[in-house]
Amino acid sequence: MKIFVKYFVVTFLIFTFIFTGSMLAYDRIFEPQVSGLEEGELVTDNPLELEEMDVNSFDYMFKASNRINVLLLGMEGPRTDTIMVASFDPDAKKINIISVPRDTYYPREGYNSADKKKMNAVYFDEGVEGVAVAVSDILLGMPIDYYIRVKYDGVEKVVDSLGGVPVYVPMNMRYDDPYDSPPLHISLQKGNRVLSGDQAVQFLRFRKNNDGTGYPDGDIGRMKMQQEFMKAAFKKTLSYRLPIVANTVMKYIKTDIPLSEVAKLATSAVGMSAEDLSTYSLPGGAFNSQGLSYFLADVEKTAEIIESIYKANQEDDAQDHSEQE
Repeated sequence: MKIFVKYFVVTFLIFTFIFTGSMLAYDRIFEPQVSGLEEGELVTDNPLELEEMDVNSFDYMFKASNRINVLLLGMEGPRTDTIMVASFDPDAKKINIISVPRDTYYPREGYNSADKKKMNAVYFDEGVEGVAVAVSDILLGMPIDYYIRVKYDGVEKVVDSLGGVPVYVPMNMRYDDPYDSPPLHISLQKGNRVLSGDQAVQFLRFRKNNDGTGYPDGDIGRMKMQQEFMKAAFKKTLSYRLPIVANTVMKYIKTDIPLSEVAKLATSAVGMSAEDLSTYSLPGGAFNSQGLSYFLADVEKTAEIIESIYKANQEDDAQDHSEQE
């Protein structure tokens, strides 16, 4: 029974990392438009090939690390609306989440139409396994150990099962889009609020008001608010009605994490706080090809993120070893 409860807890903790984005109509948090690119060219100032960076720079770090990397998928019909990787360091008790835009350019042999060259098209053709391979490629060979797939319609119910999530709403939010599916109506007052499931969806989907006003720094501000919400939700899951919440979560997810592994993760997660969660967005920019807009990964900046995550892991291990001596 004890292991069973731990299974629920860890499943929900991981679920928390993804549900903030799983209801969103793709966050276009792009860098300024990239011009002068040939189709298939990666955004980088360094002519190094992806394969060279993978093998020469990162393979050793991946093999030397105890990190567990979980692919998190938020589904919208047959496509992945939200794609993240939650990388958990069980020794340092740190979690790093990398968000991969669903429009990320990822051409595949045998799939030549424009829409098939987007990351969110992979699931329909190749399932979870195909997405895992694609995401690993984009993240320079970063291994994917497990996956969690989340149903889109469970987000609101999970927030309600938490009893709401406390956040600061930075402005009055008023927006209506009757043509969205389902129709979107946002009506939130500025100030400290405990958002219900429906209100949380409004908060996370907010981009601008009906009069065109919104976050002063645009999508960057929106991303910051989403991350604050994520941290608040994560903090609350560590202490609030876990059995009830976990039962709700289990109705909306599918995962291949073995029970034995979950028990280990649960033990390792004891003592974690919201400050142990760090978030990143895949760096890059937008470009147009065949009439569609894509997000093009910046290889060098992606390498910097992955290196910082894994080097921090190694430095923590070295410090722990030094203290033991």
